[in-house]
Parts: sequence; structure tokens; C-alpha cells
Amino acid sequence: MIVTSARDRAGAEFYFRSRLDRERAARQFLETRQFSEEICRPLETEDYVVQSMEEASPVKWHLAHTSWFFETFLLSQIRPDYQSMSPQFSYLFNSYYVQAGERHPRPRRGMITRPTVEDVYQYRKVVTEQVLKVIENSRQADLDKLLPVIEIGINHEQQHQELILTDLKHLFSQNPLMPAYVAEPDPSAAAPASLSWIPFEGGLIEIGHDGDGFCFDNELPRHRRFAEPFELADRPVTVGEYLEFMGDGGYREPTLWLSDGWARREERGWESPLYWRHGDNGWEAFTLFGLRALEPSEPVCHVSYYEADAFARWAGARLPREEEWETAAAGIPTAGGFAEDRRFHPRPAPRGDGRIRQMAGDVWEWTQSAYLPYPGYQPPEGAIGEYNGKFMCNQFVLRGGSCATSRSHIRPTYRNFFYPDARWQFAGIRLARDADAS
Repeated sequence: MIVTSARDRAGAEFYFRSRLDRERAARQFLETRQFSEEICRPLETEDYVVQSMEEASPVKWHLAHTSWFFETFLLSQIRPDYQSMSPQFSYLFNSYYVQAGERHPRPRRGMITRPTVEDVYQYRKVVTEQVLKVIENSRQADLDKLLPVIEIGINHEQQHQELILTDLKHLFSQNPLMPAYVAEPDPSAAAPASLSWIPFEGGLIEIGHDGDGFCFDNELPRHRRFAEPFELADRPVTVGEYLEFMGDGGYREPTLWLSDGWARREERGWESPLYWRHGDNGWEAFTLFGLRALEPSEPVCHVSYYEADAFARWAGARLPREEEWETAAAGIPTAGGFAEDRRFHPRPAPRGDGRIRQMAGDVWEWTQSAYLPYPGYQPPEGAIGEYNGKFMCNQFVLRGGSCATSRSHIRPTYRNFFYPDARWQFAGIRLARDADAS
């Protein structure tokens, strides 16, 4: 049986507070598994196999890895006689869990032509059926111990659904045919919403997850921080505003850039956000519905931390600290563009009404906060403890979710993290400034 003890001092019960019951667990598990396969329906067999860069993974690998996760951390733990469809899957589809065994090198995932796509779907079918049997047939006392593991598996698969979409976008962008993943939805053009500043008093504030709902371990423990008075922009930076930065020489002025960022810009030849290109009729961007003209009112996305920081400096502002962001987002409804909307592209901010807008969905928002453990944090014991803690180095926190994130997956305390040069995620910019800077 899986050990479910945790260190109360550190608040490390990140998957031990499940609010699921038998019925909800079965429903949410099955809905999550089905949504992974739904977002793959537009694909051809060839689309499943290719790996476009080291940071991305083939769709087939994502589908298999999320099944491996349930197999490794649930099925094989509670059934000593459990037999995988193939003993080699534990090597092929482990990602970074060192304690779970040897792993196939990440840069070579695109070389795994076998098992076939059909084999992987059969693997998913078997694992799904076995997990449902566990949920349906376990004694209540045993199920109470298993539900937290099932819940983290559901949330883990939702993370990979987002990665499937972002990795597919990068893959399709490498194809000279510029193929569309889906047809373009109704146009999102709108009059650019003016930007205004929302003041916050600061002071001694609390951040981090609170309550019995699910969260990841990196959202714990809840703790106090002090914030000076600050202001946040009421919406994310738009494409039109970013074009002004570019037109004013933003990519050619080293004084706007962090030294490491300027080195990356020169090394990689950055002149615009990822997926932008200058066509015959002006700037265009590759989207999951193909190549299209830029829409100035939409939030800019696919920018690195370095680009976001340079833009903020050019605008006479800065990026928010994560405690500022979380304070502003507390109590705001989770309303925005999410994966369930099947749009897979950020929408313009709604018309302003004097309140902060678009804090959830559409684009992740870079913060200037390094991805570090909260005071008192301790990762859970065992292989599952490798989920977050060992990555707390050299990365920055993003908040809010994107158009590729599931609505049920996000919350104000959620901490995403990427290296500062990452651009293939739907990452955008929200400005902040000290209150005395206004």
C-alpha cells in the first residue's frame, strides 16, 4: 500500500487532502482521460511521433507517460501481481523520476517509433480500465488512501494535456506547409482596451494554498510575506503594445536587457516573439489554426522571461512579484480562456470596469520571482517527491494559466515554472510598479 504519511510542519500533504469520493473520482478520472484523447482527434498518425526540439515530447509519449504514471504510482503499488502491457514501458515512458528506475534519454523520445500509436492507445485503455476497477472495487478504507494518488494523477495528466498542445504548436510551426491543428474560431478582434493601474496597499500578507482542496506541494506551506504598496496593470500587455516596443528598437537596445537575456537574444537571433514572422502584408503569427495576421488587441504571448523583463523596463515598469500577483488574484472568479473552450489562443481582455482583468486563463504571466521553496517546505518522501522540489533552481514562476490550461486545474496559488529563455508556452506579460512610481 502507498505510504500516506506527511510532514505536517512543512505542509507537505499536497496530495493527501483529496475531496474526491468514489463517484467523483471515477467521473473526473474518466473525463480527464477522455479529454486527452479528444485533443488528439484532429491528428494524423505521423503527428504523434515527431519530437521538434529537446524541450518538447511527441504526442504519443505524453499519452503513454500519463498512463505510466497511474501504473507506477497506483496500480503496481496496490497489486503485487500487476503486469504491465510491456515491461519496457517503465523505461520508455518514465520522465525524470530517478527513484522509479532508468529512463530513456529525453532528447531521443522522437526515436521511439515502436510501440505504435495503436499500441499506446491500447495501453491507455488497459490502464484506464484497471484504475476504474480500483476505484469501483476498493474497500472504503483503502480507497480513502488511494484517492489522493488518483487526484494527483488527474492533475498530472491535465499538465500533459497542455504540453500536448504547446508541443504540437511548436511541431507544426516547423512544417513549411504551416498546417492548422483546428479551424479558426470566431474572430477575436476588438478595440484595444486601454491600460490602467490598480493600487494595492501591500503590508503583511499571506500567500500559499489554504484549505482542504487539492494543490501541489510547491504551493505549501501558507506563509507570510511583506509587500510594499504596489500597482498592477489591469490587463496583460497586448500585441499592439509589444509592436511599439519592437518599433522603438526594443530588440536592439542592450540597456533594456538583463545581461544573460541579451546574450540569449544575440545567440538565437530573437527579433520578435516566437511564431511571429514578417510577411508580405506585415507581421503574422503562427497559431494552432495556422498562419494569420497579428491581432493588436490580443495579449502578446510566447515571450521569454528575458523579453518580458526587457519590455517592462522599456515601459517604465517591472514584472510583478508572485506575492503581489497572488494578492491581486485572491477572490477573483476563474474567468478567462481555457482549454475547455477549444479555442487554444488568447483572447482580448474584456472591457475595463475599474477592476483587474484576465488574471486567469489566456496567457501565463511571468513574475520576477525565482522558483524557490516556500519557508518550511519539504518535498514528500519517495519518487513522487521528485515532482516539484528538485527543479527549484534557475527557473522563474509564472501565474494564472493559459488558453491551453484546463479551467479545473488552475487556482490563484498555482505556481508554474520555466527557465527564463523558454518561449514555446503561452506565456505573456502583466506589468507592475511600485506605488511611489506613479
